[in-house]
Amino acid sequence: MSVRNVLIETPRTQLCVLDVHHADAIIAYYRDNAAHLNQWEPKRSPDFYSQTTWRWQGRNAQLDFERGTSLRLLAFDRMTGKVAATSNYTQIQRSPFEACTLGFSVGAAHQGTGLMFEVIEAGLNYVFNTMGLHRVMANHLPENKRSAAMLARLGFEREGYAKAYLQINGVWRDHVLNAKINPAHV
Repeated sequence: MSVRNVLIETPRTQLCVLDVHHADAIIAYYRDNAAHLNQWEPKRSPDFYSQTTWRWQGRNAQLDFERGTSLRLLAFDRMTGKVAATSNYTQIQRSPFEACTLGFSVGAAHQGTGLMFEVIEAGLNYVFNTMGLHRVMANHLPENKRSAAMLARLGFEREGYAKAYLQINGVWRDHVLNAKINPAHV
């Protein structure tokens, strides 16, 4: 499979901004990984897996990227051509904040391989050095030790704990709050 609109290359992936042409690939990713991801993500309605939903999401992701309000990346595995992970830098706010929120997921087959670290490290490099952001915030469930360890390895620091922060699989869940400051700004 040929990947469209490659923005960033890593040793194992090609990262591109989600667009309308990725509908089939992202639907396959979420369907293939539903059992793995449902413990970490919001409850999904049946239309979440539709072409209409993902073509709309793709159009919006492109518009938001052009406006500079979000960067929704798909990580395509170089070997298989399939989506292996996602990393989304959303809620980008400019002056004086210059910050965003990072959300991410990795397919079950790639969990524990360091691929998510590779993808986020490349994304952070882009948002800090190309987009010029000052701060990236990323949160995780308290029991998600893999995400906690990865974020710490990437230089994120724990900043707090939020009660009933986000609805995960239909339940309001607490989250650990983390952030990383652009190394060029410290």
